[in-house]
Amino acid sequence: MTLILDGTVAAASIRIQIAAQVAEFKKKGHRPPCLIAILVGEDGASMTYVGAKKIACEEVGFTGKVRRFRADISENDLISEIQKINLDDAIDGLIVQLPLPKHISEEKVTQAILPQKDVDGFHYINMGKLAKGASDGVKPATPYGITLLMKHYGIDAHGKHVVIIGRSNIVGRPMSLLLSAAAPYGNASVTLCHSRTKDLSFFTKMADILIVALGKPGFVKAEMVKEGAVIIDVGTTRVEDTSRKSGWRLKGDVDFESVFEKVSAITPVPKGVGPMTITGLIMNTLEVYKAKFV
Repeated sequence: MTLILDGTVAAASIRIQIAAQVAEFKKKGHRPPCLIAILVGEDGASMTYVGAKKIACEEVGFTGKVRRFRADISENDLISEIQKINLDDAIDGLIVQLPLPKHISEEKVTQAILPQKDVDGFHYINMGKLAKGASDGVKPATPYGITLLMKHYGIDAHGKHVVIIGRSNIVGRPMSLLLSAAAPYGNASVTLCHSRTKDLSFFTKMADILIVALGKPGFVKAEMVKEGAVIIDVGTTRVEDTSRKSGWRLKGDVDFESVFEKVSAITPVPKGVGPMTITGLIMNTLEVYKAKFV
């Protein structure tokens, strides 16, 4: 029977544990952890994501705040606001919701965040620490969330062949570093594939664990997957669906229906990796906070 790797179930379990830790800190007279999200403009999807992060903060006893700025804020003014937050010791974590308006450099903005407060894990210093296998860097939220999901369901990467499709700096590359690291969640042999990989199926059919972050809905079919493999689908693309009031639905990079009977475990889309990304953010914020008080 195929196991559904439900991110909402795993996230709820992990957040209960986080809430218990926060309650203990409060009993000792410490302030709660604080996570700030910066939202520029009024993009509907971004507003939804930020709202979900704020709710998650409240669930675990964090102080979760959203700082909103007009879409026409200048790049310099936005960076100035980030620098103010960097200097505020009562704020543990800072995220800037992407994408940003075209006149603002996402690279400049994400690199302006103090590495210790960069709970998305995008800063070059945190990426460098990840590459070196250092334990004190902040892990990228989505890959970290995936390792938490795997741990919750008892999926061990140790000695397994992991194939990752997608080489982005947000998911693919850091995921390959995490799972190949000499760490409890790692010790896998990792093959990193991408859009230019020749004979992609040759690699995917060898994967004990296949992680897909390509942004092409329904790309991975049953014939590309090994019998009994574990599938982690990171894709979330809006596709037309006239049967729904919204006119669209989210679809992953894996053809869920065709691979379902063939694999041993798979994440759904939605409710798979998405809730775990937020949980990764929360965990990162907690770890930054604990470094101050423990």
